[in-house]
Amino acid sequence: MAESRWHALVLAVMMAALLLPVGSVSAEMTTEERLEAEGLTVLALRNDTIDSNQDGDIDAVRVVVILNSTAASNELIVKLRGLHKEREVLETQEVAFSGQTNITVVYDAWSTGEHDLRLDFLDANGEFIASYPLPTFMLTPALQVPRVQLALNAGDSLQTGELCEITRTFADETGPRYGETGVRTFTGAPFSVLDSHETLDCASWPAGDYELKETYRNGLGQTAESTLNFTIQNRPAPAFKLLPTGHENTTETPCSVRMELTDGRPLDGLTMVWRVKGDVVEGANSTVLDCSNLAAGAYLIALEVQTDKQITSTQAINLIRLPAADLTADERASLPSTSLGPETATESVGWMSIGVLALIVSIFVFLLLVRNPEPEPLELPSLGPTPQVLADGSPDTEGLPTTLDDQGTLWRQHPSGALDWWDREWSVWHRWE
Repeated sequence: MAESRWHALVLAVMMAALLLPVGSVSAEMTTEERLEAEGLTVLALRNDTIDSNQDGDIDAVRVVVILNSTAASNELIVKLRGLHKEREVLETQEVAFSGQTNITVVYDAWSTGEHDLRLDFLDANGEFIASYPLPTFMLTPALQVPRVQLALNAGDSLQTGELCEITRTFADETGPRYGETGVRTFTGAPFSVLDSHETLDCASWPAGDYELKETYRNGLGQTAESTLNFTIQNRPAPAFKLLPTGHENTTETPCSVRMELTDGRPLDGLTMVWRVKGDVVEGANSTVLDCSNLAAGAYLIALEVQTDKQITSTQAINLIRLPAADLTADERASLPSTSLGPETATESVGWMSIGVLALIVSIFVFLLLVRNPEPEPLELPSLGPTPQVLADGSPDTEGLPTTLDDQGTLWRQHPSGALDWWDREWSVWHRWE
């Protein structure tokens, strides 16, 4: 019994001796040992929480590292990693120093919740050296989250050509902070909209219903959206009236026709086309037409007002200019003739002429009546369905069995079981549905 115990003890010692070298070889190097292998020593490491917007919540962590190096020169890459919601962001610094240096890295929270921090050291080629785990911090971001807003600057009832502006407001401090800037998407406009277009002029947009939408999503998964619905109605044709001065006055007196808008719209963007007796007056794009140079006579003055959207409206008036009193004989001869009214001389045609004319009309009517052929017989419309009766006037049952019900209606039955009833008024069979 004692011998077997001795053998067991020896076996245990041998196994322990075999495992000791393996354990010493497989032991991982500590962070300090890895840095020491590169000639680096961490003299101090401090974590400071920051409330940058003074709202009482921690929104950032400042990590300060003091390193000492025994090498003549060092080039390091220091990365502060933050893990939150299974998404990792980096704050990177590249340093070159000799002797001792201070490195400060700030981590800004991009979302509310727990953020697990870690500090990594890499060489100039990006090869990993060592890593320092840092505490977990509960942070509330001070960085502005993505925000998109569309605002319409226009009247309550918007018509084509009226003041219409769309202001686009966009902000995102979080995405660009970590190089995760996203993409803005704008839909619903009749023309292409770029990110640089902060204000859209919709005064030139055609009439219609508009549903504008802008969306944004950065690389951190944060999104923002804004919609804007409005309607642009077609502006009606210009409403105006013509006010003449000098109508029925003599040609030596002033004469003008003035256009006055009656719908309250401004004159900007309107084109005036004046016509006198259908002929366009060249260079008369104004609200007043000078008609003083028109000779005596009657004139049709028309004005066509056209908007920049090619919507037109036309009004016209009759203008009469009388001859002046001191005219020469040649000027009077060139004037239009004037009706003398009841004083106009007429010639009597006499009763004889009237009788001859009546005789000619009578002969013409007689000839038309004689030459007119007899009218063709009229085709009368059908008066109803063709009666289904035999030669003696009784119903044609077509060999089908018949029966007479209590109301006196005659029925016939087809082999399929379908029934027909006899219509005495029209003498036809009707299928019973």
